[in-house]
Amino acid sequence: MSKKIDHALLAMMAVVLAILPFAASGYVIYVVNLLMVFVVLALGLHLVIGETGQFALSHAAFYGVGIYTAGLINNLWHPPFFISIIAGGLLAAALGYVIGALALRMRDIYLALSTFAFGEAMQWVFLNWQSVTNGSNGFRISPATLFGYELVSDAKAYPFVVLIAALLLWATIALSRSQLGSAFRAVRESDVAAQAMGVNINAIKRTAFTLSAAYAGIAGGMYTTFASFIHPESLGFQTTILILTMVVVGGIGSVRGAIAGALVFGLISELLRQALSFQEIIYGFILMGFMMFAPKGLFAGRGARARAPSPAAPLPSASRQAAAKPTQRSAA
Repeated sequence: MSKKIDHALLAMMAVVLAILPFAASGYVIYVVNLLMVFVVLALGLHLVIGETGQFALSHAAFYGVGIYTAGLINNLWHPPFFISIIAGGLLAAALGYVIGALALRMRDIYLALSTFAFGEAMQWVFLNWQSVTNGSNGFRISPATLFGYELVSDAKAYPFVVLIAALLLWATIALSRSQLGSAFRAVRESDVAAQAMGVNINAIKRTAFTLSAAYAGIAGGMYTTFASFIHPESLGFQTTILILTMVVVGGIGSVRGAIAGALVFGLISELLRQALSFQEIIYGFILMGFMMFAPKGLFAGRGARARAPSPAAPLPSASRQAAAKPTQRSAA
């Protein structure tokens, strides 16, 4: 039943996304493009936190690497936009592979603090590498192109952004059902047990970090197809907390939860655009509340609850007869 519901929701979403360009304004298309970027970011963080159990806080840094890499390539050489997106994903993946070394030596809060420090260091680079990023003045991005066709509006970029998000969603589902996905979850549950089953823990952790960073880099490249400006301040701790909130509130370990969290909190972040100073406080309270009272999130535990037997369900007839018989004690 759960799979049927998921398929129905995906079909409904596909229909809405197909009709939207003909019925919505330019601003709505921009918001949907941004939501698709958030979906890819949440799926990437889901791979490293939800699937592998590695608590990393460097996702916004990889996202920024993807944006600046794709933007610089667009500005300098104007290749087909998919080349710049792939380049951003590859560079972010390379950095993710290096940062994955931290996961081999640290875990839990120490890994979180180390990856958070890397994210802050990368934001410092974005702010101070004037010759490349233009620093605090912000970075202008030339329109993305595809064989001479310029994506000069949100509507023109829309089909490509949706297509990339759909492909990465399919890849995430396929990965979760593969042997690699099973190895990810084995490492998440217990390093010792996974190693006893023959899983190469070091390789699995590095792979998770590499894939997660690649998703973030691709999301950054997607952003350059419809946006013309980026400021380093939008790639800091606030963005990290936003993406983490999407995954935690949606449901750690749930692809469905990552998508739902991205859509819901992507919309909330856009509604709170005029209250930037309060966003971190709001996300912080939401995150703490769910970690304390609903650590599995909104969607991750739904399937388990549905499979659990009802306490009010009647016992089978044989069970009732056995329960009705008094316990006979053997004679001493």
